Amino acid sequence: QCLLSGSWQSDTGCRMVVSTLDKRFSGFYLPGPAAGDSELLTSPLEGSQQDIGLVPQPIFSFTVNWRLRETARTTVFLGQCYVDTNGEETLRALWLLREAADSPAEDWKATR
Repeated sequence: QCLLSGSWQSDTGCRMVVSTLDKRFSGFYLPGPAAGDSELLTSPLEGSQQDIGLVPQPIFSFTVNWRLRETARTTVFLGQCYVDTNGEETLRALWLLREAADSPAEDWKATR
């Protein structure tokens, strides 16, 4: 069974901690050393997961509204939780990062 509650660590050392779990969940995201940005602080996250009673390896999504000293950024993650034959859970996700743009002319470089 794939439950997102608890602590998850990425290959780059970032950590996601999910404290409240239902179909909707919340928690926080901690940047790892690979983030390379000393301005990043522990940031709140909110998301949703498919009902694990319907899908054994559910799709999930969550948003992190970064707490930064001088810049507004939001990241959206979309992925799936997998359980291997040994019962080990793994998350695979894609992400988009959006920074605030100063004008519509700068919009092209605001999403990565």
